[in-house]
Amino acid sequence: MVIRALLVMIAALLLAGCGGTDDDAAATTETTVATDTIGTGSSPVLEGASTDPVVVKGTSTDVSLLTDVRAAAQDGYDRLVFQFRNGLPGYDVRYVDRPVVADGSGDEVAVEGGAVLLIRMEPALDADLTQESAPQTYTGPQRFTPTTTAVAELVRTGGFEAVLTWAAGVDEKRPFLVSTLESPARLVIDVKSS
Repeated sequence: MVIRALLVMIAALLLAGCGGTDDDAAATTETTVATDTIGTGSSPVLEGASTDPVVVKGTSTDVSLLTDVRAAAQDGYDRLVFQFRNGLPGYDVRYVDRPVVADGSGDEVAVEGGAVLLIRMEPALDADLTQESAPQTYTGPQRFTPTTTAVAELVRTGGFEAVLTWAAGVDEKRPFLVSTLESPARLVIDVKSS
């Protein structure tokens, strides 16, 4: 009886020590917990990474507003981060065949790399249409080459009818893992680089 009580107390103390910040306890679509560690070299485990599509339906009708896009090489993977205001949109992350076409116009969009990982977010935009002048909420580049190992280029391919789309040109079709973070809302895509 005393041993059982002691074991229960030890288990309770261990569980209490497992708490963390919002970033550490972020909801994920896979079994991995991610932290936005661009530039720190911290490495999540990419167990469960695959080349299969990851689709999560949005839970809000509010349009999420993109405020930042960044990418950096980490230990064994490249991390892509899409940061939002007004919460996180639904998303569909998958490899697609070429040609990649722009949302709305259907114009062909060139994307560097041997494979294209398309990131479709909905409802989401990079301009606040509720304001009179529809100011841009994301003012960074629409196309850029990050300092990464596997990801060759990131390109905005559309923002049309509350669907925001970016394409990541990857050197080859590599396994990826999708997760989300809060405070601020972020969509995180880790692409294996080794």
